[in-house]
Amino acid sequence: MTPDNQESRQPVLFLPHGGGPCFFMEWGNTWDRMAAYLRSVSGTLPRRPDAIVVMSGHWETDEMRIGSALHPSLIYDYYGFPPHTYQLEYPVPGAPDVSEKVLGLLKDAGVDCAADANRGLDHGVFIPFMLAFPDASIPVVEISLPRTMDAADVLQLGQLLEPLRSENILLVGTGMTYHNMRYLMRPDAVSDGRSVAFDNWLQNTVEAPSDLRRSRLVDWEHAPFAQDCHPQPEHLLPLMFAAGAAGTDTGHRDYSDVIMGKALSGFRFG
Repeated sequence: MTPDNQESRQPVLFLPHGGGPCFFMEWGNTWDRMAAYLRSVSGTLPRRPDAIVVMSGHWETDEMRIGSALHPSLIYDYYGFPPHTYQLEYPVPGAPDVSEKVLGLLKDAGVDCAADANRGLDHGVFIPFMLAFPDASIPVVEISLPRTMDAADVLQLGQLLEPLRSENILLVGTGMTYHNMRYLMRPDAVSDGRSVAFDNWLQNTVEAPSDLRRSRLVDWEHAPFAQDCHPQPEHLLPLMFAAGAAGTDTGHRDYSDVIMGKALSGFRFG
């Protein structure tokens, strides 16, 4: 177990997961910069994590669930892609002991939650992790995103799990900073401009002092063109999880790109 200080504990990440299995298909160079960013992630960490706890925008539940499978399967929850993308493999181990730690922290705070030993990893986890942690040797625990939770709730959830960072556990949120499927992969001057405005707001918010960062993220729906960029919040709320787990650590945008006209970002705290 590592000492509890700013230099030794793991940072917190918000990673874009791309579009379906995009990194394993022929898309020209569309996703190359995002892929390169994901491949660089492990090299930026202070040390190899003992485990990863991740929230994806693709596991929504009625009540809080914590993945506890010893050998989690993969859930190919994307549709209409080539056959080989349904044969991708990421044989990463689970970490039931870490799941118990997560359950303990949440239950001690009065959060109604339970372990789920059957649920596998969705593509919001295994697709980016195949690039970021390609040897599939770091145990992964996925936690769900309860439909009843708003931004303030998810920030609080991250805050409750912050102590895990001092135990050499990496906390990650995966999603997309733009996720309006009507326009996501279709350049359009109006939606493109709105994505840039919202993404700039996100950068300014993440890089603000922690108190201001929190208050602005809680009120994200009033950001410029927020509803245009996120008609539903599930792909943005994992950023709130990451920001909550950051505590008072500073945040910054460490990936920025424009893909098919849409501004997309990744963020790091600590």
